[in-house]
Amino acid sequence: MDLKPAPPIDPGVRISPEIGDFVEVRGRRWLVEGSDELGGGLDALRLACIDDDAQGEPLQVAWAAELNGRVLDQDAWATLARDGTDDPMVFAAYLRTLEWNTATAADRDLFQAPFRAGIRLDAYQLLPLRKALRLPRVNMLIADDVGLGKTIEAGLILREMLLRRRLDFVLVAAPAGMIPQWKDELEAKFGLAFTIVDREYLATIRRSRGFSANPWAVGSRFLISHSLLADETYAAGLRDRLGAFCPRALLILDEAHHAALSSGQRYAIDSQFTRAIRGLSGCFEHRLFLTATPHNGHSNSFSSLLEMLDPQRFTRGVPVRPSDLDPVMVRRLKLDLRRLSEPFPERIVEPISLTGLPADAPELVLPQMLEAYRKLREVRARCDVCGLDLGAHDASDGATVAVILLLGAIVIAMAFWVEFRFTPPLWVHAVLWPVVTVRSPSS
Repeated sequence: MDLKPAPPIDPGVRISPEIGDFVEVRGRRWLVEGSDELGGGLDALRLACIDDDAQGEPLQVAWAAELNGRVLDQDAWATLARDGTDDPMVFAAYLRTLEWNTATAADRDLFQAPFRAGIRLDAYQLLPLRKALRLPRVNMLIADDVGLGKTIEAGLILREMLLRRRLDFVLVAAPAGMIPQWKDELEAKFGLAFTIVDREYLATIRRSRGFSANPWAVGSRFLISHSLLADETYAAGLRDRLGAFCPRALLILDEAHHAALSSGQRYAIDSQFTRAIRGLSGCFEHRLFLTATPHNGHSNSFSSLLEMLDPQRFTRGVPVRPSDLDPVMVRRLKLDLRRLSEPFPERIVEPISLTGLPADAPELVLPQMLEAYRKLREVRARCDVCGLDLGAHDASDGATVAVILLLGAIVIAMAFWVEFRFTPPLWVHAVLWPVVTVRSPSS
């Protein structure tokens, strides 16, 4: 069969539609159902609308008298270059825009957030973002030095995950004084609006939606202070919103060292805030902890903080291996970045000698008073008679309380036995048991 290319369509020639064709008239798309002769060389077309907002609506038009009426070609290739071609530079920019907008979660090396944020970006701030995209769950500890931009690094990760459709719920927990700063920076630099959860917000939700309304169900991006997060009034609704585990949810914990144990003991008592974070962190799929002081000198405290971050990698009381820590932690000091030619000023501490001060100057009197106080404590810590050092002795009442509890249990048991065995009058108990207690060997 001999195939010949169809002749080109002249845009200036108006094609008359046939029954079954699709046409565009008066800003809508129509199906040609039939035609009627009006006389005088005019034909009336019976049309039915195929647009969603007016589907099936009938219309009768005189095709030759309609302005801008055209037949829709079902072959999409026929519309190419119908209105001319773009400039090569414009078309290249369009292709780049398509590439940026079609980034998928599988492409870990294509960043979108840095190009959609109103910030002056430094190269070292991309490392946390690169590490985060390589994790199946973004459980990361950003422990950069003060002033290196941990907030910007967290905002880049947050923005990138939102662009990749990996987040539906975001909670930022920070100290109360940092909440306004977080809100302003996320809105001004990343275009993200967050709601501050506080007493005023809770009252507003209850007035508008009822006392039983859950404030966490109204929105998907929230800011809350550490103190309110530990309050059951706010935490209960958050647990109801998250459930046992909430996929596509992110917890950003600023100043995360507040959630670590203050003691290095294996069985140290958790603070109220530590218990709140330990109970809520497992409900989030992604966790991002920020702190400039991740380690307080106690390895058990550090491992407990890492356990809240990623319980699959770390366990409280188990030594942390560097190979497990490297994928989830970013730690840079200004000294390290200065060696890489980053423009951080060097801090130089120079002592200042004060000479010629009078003897009663506060700068001299205060050290003398502190030294006298230290010597007084050392004197009081020794026995006046034998000189025994009492500093190592425990002056608490723990032993006394133990003896009282043990002796009280024995005396009460004996009192019950005498009562049920002999049934004496009450004055016998009043006389007998004080004497027994005083005359006991422990007393």
